Amino acid sequence: MALKAKSASETKAADLASALVRIADREGAPCRIGVGQLRQSNPRLTPLAIGQMVRKHHDIIEAILAERGYTLADYSDQGPGRGMEIEIAVN
Repeated sequence: MALKAKSASETKAADLASALVRIADREGAPCRIGVGQLRQSNPRLTPLAIGQMVRKHHDIIEAILAERGYTLADYSDQGPGRGMEIEIAVN
């Protein structure tokens, strides 16, 4: 059985989940993570990319978080310039 290659957006979703795990490990869960923290962790994660990945590849993000005992508790996006936050909780 051949392995399916990941698309660029699936790879970016995995990068987002990895950044969320690193921040949650460092700060302790439950925690709220803003765009600024994610950009420091991985500069490729723009606000637009973050929003798209959370909506499009929610399952990938949840799976990676679950491997580390976390869950995506909340995602809020108030629009351009108003802020975005992701809340991570412990399973």
